[in-house]
Amino acid sequence: MIFDIIKKRRSVFPVQYNDKPIAKTDIQKILDAANWAPSHKKTEPWRFKVLQGKKKGELGEFLSNTYIDITEKPKQIKSKKLIENPKKAGAVIAICMQRDPLESVPEWEEVAAVAMAVQNMWLCCTEMGIGSYWSSPGLIKYMDEFFDLNEGEKCLGFFYMGYSDDEPIEATRKPIAEKVEWL
Repeated sequence: MIFDIIKKRRSVFPVQYNDKPIAKTDIQKILDAANWAPSHKKTEPWRFKVLQGKKKGELGEFLSNTYIDITEKPKQIKSKKLIENPKKAGAVIAICMQRDPLESVPEWEEVAAVAMAVQNMWLCCTEMGIGSYWSSPGLIKYMDEFFDLNEGEKCLGFFYMGYSDDEPIEATRKPIAEKVEWL
């Protein structure tokens, strides 16, 4: 039942991933789920770049080197984490948004559509037993130096994916009644 999957969804971080590879067919299924997200005026602004194998290591090196270059006093532990996280993942998917050239909808609506696509991916991963995590580091503004982005396309973050031996931690939420006003 979809409600159970929604409640079960968790952030599972790269440090928790094991070495089990993710089949390309499973990644394709997850991306197909993303493609069914709603978008105003059918702009379908989501774009994804799947990184596996050596490309994950190249991403980590780029992130770490960029962090060192732009930071006055870079921390070695953060630099190492930027290198290691992509390597630990079974796959990293760059989450990108292609802005509608006609600007037929406000940009925030296209960002929201991409977020809904990522939520579809996250729920699909949950159902398939694949841990996942959306990271949006400040370094994403430099991704046009790593990826060949189209005009009007920008990177919104990374979707890390991997299998984990850890049991998901049970989450809690404040009651919805505290967040709703009935008029």
